[in-house]
Order: sequence, then structure tokens, then C-alpha cells
Amino acid sequence: MLALSATVSALLRSTVLAVGAVLALSACAETEFLVHTAKQLRGGEVKQSEGRYKVGSPYQINGAWYYPAEDFEYSETGIASWYGPNFHGKKTANGEDYNQNDLTAAHRTLPMPSAVRVTNLENGRSLVLRINDRGPFARGRIIDVSRRGAQLLGFEKNGVAK
Repeated sequence: MLALSATVSALLRSTVLAVGAVLALSACAETEFLVHTAKQLRGGEVKQSEGRYKVGSPYQINGAWYYPAEDFEYSETGIASWYGPNFHGKKTANGEDYNQNDLTAAHRTLPMPSAVRVTNLENGRSLVLRINDRGPFARGRIIDVSRRGAQLLGFEKNGVAK
């Protein structure tokens, strides 16, 4: 009985060590991926500019009125698109220079800056993006993400995703 107990104890210890090693290695891989991704996200072509916080006043685009507001419970499902080269280096609605390689997005009514989680429901990929611009104004779309955001979310080639 004592030998069995020692064997079970040794087996348990080995299992715990093996599981611990796997968890430690997976944590290292995730950290490495994040560091590697962070290094790749630096666009560098556009100088960093100072943005400012603003909720904004109501405004009209193509006959439709939009009412910016703080909404801490905001959640919406719809179509996302991306914007990039034609806007790269131009001023965003909060005064920053737009960089298509940053993890940013445009939304019609959320305060700037706001952090939002965007999930591609077609592949499960998810990112936290910073709202720094207004848009999209194409019918049926709820958010415009940067080119880099679209790449990481997996819909750059398609142009849109749900």
C-alpha cells in the first residue's frame, strides 16, 4: 500500500510538473506573439500627432443626422469595413494624423478616443481598437477599421466582414 501511494504520488507530481511546463511554454508563446505583433504594428510613415478627447456635437452627412454620446453599455452587431491608403496621413476627426498601420477605427457616434472590441464573427478573431475618427458613412456599415486592423481581423481582402 505504501509503494502504491508513493507511485501515485510520483505520478501526480510528474503530471503536475508536465502541466505546469505546458502552461509556462504556452504563456511564453503568447507573450512572444504579442511582442512580435507589437513590433510589426509600428507604421512609422506618419508622424505621431496629438489627438484630443471629444464626444462631439450632432452633425449631418448625406442628409442623415448623427448624435455622438457617451454610452458605456454600447454593443452592436453589423458590417465592418476598412479604410487606408486614401486617408493615410490626413487628419482624423479628433485631430490625429491617420495611420493605416495603427490599431484604430472610425465610428459615427462614440466618443474619441474610445476603446472598442471588434470581433470578426466569420472567423472568431478579435481586437481592441481605438476610435479616433468619424465614419463609416456607407449604408449598412457600423465601423471602419484601419488597414492593419482589417489584416489582423482577417478581412482585408474581402473589404468587409460581419
